[in-house]
Amino acid sequence: MAKLFLLRHLQSQWNLENRFTGQTDIPLSEEGVESAKEVAKKFADLKIDKVYVSSLIRNRKSAFLILENLNQKEIPVIIDKALDERNYGKLQGLNKDEVRAKYGKEQVKLWQKSWDVSPPEGESLKDVYNRVVSFYQEYIEKDLKQGKNILVVTSHNSLRALIKYIEKISDQEIINLDIKTGELREYEI
Repeated sequence: MAKLFLLRHLQSQWNLENRFTGQTDIPLSEEGVESAKEVAKKFADLKIDKVYVSSLIRNRKSAFLILENLNQKEIPVIIDKALDERNYGKLQGLNKDEVRAKYGKEQVKLWQKSWDVSPPEGESLKDVYNRVVSFYQEYIEKDLKQGKNILVVTSHNSLRALIKYIEKISDQEIINLDIKTGELREYEI
């Protein structure tokens, strides 16, 4: 039986600043970099055969820091834009609290968490799901069927899309799923 590990990237600079990051390529914060050793401990007894990671620097750096702390830099790493975070459109770069004050908490929650509501000029979770799950089915599922243990390191909404697919979460219930930076989820496939 293969294992699938899903890891949300370590804290980015804009996570720290409470800004909508989306597809803006923002590096890890100092705290994010420093947390890599602690997060890597979660993998100490786990065997990883291959890593898939988003092309965004916060995801790539998180993956490479984890592998470095595990002394496993030889593990193959596949980088692909299909795993990138959702495009938050006009919200990218804005402070989340200021956006909530302007548009209301409920509207912002719909933009951030709902299934099919897109932020202005951005992607809905449904859009992200179609992109990420298609990639997952084409590449990652094949590796899992071959018995390989796979680590996927990406951003919040890309992981929410994958988890929705894997756990068969309804369109209505997905609004309640939240994943913290550095959080690891494990599945037996």
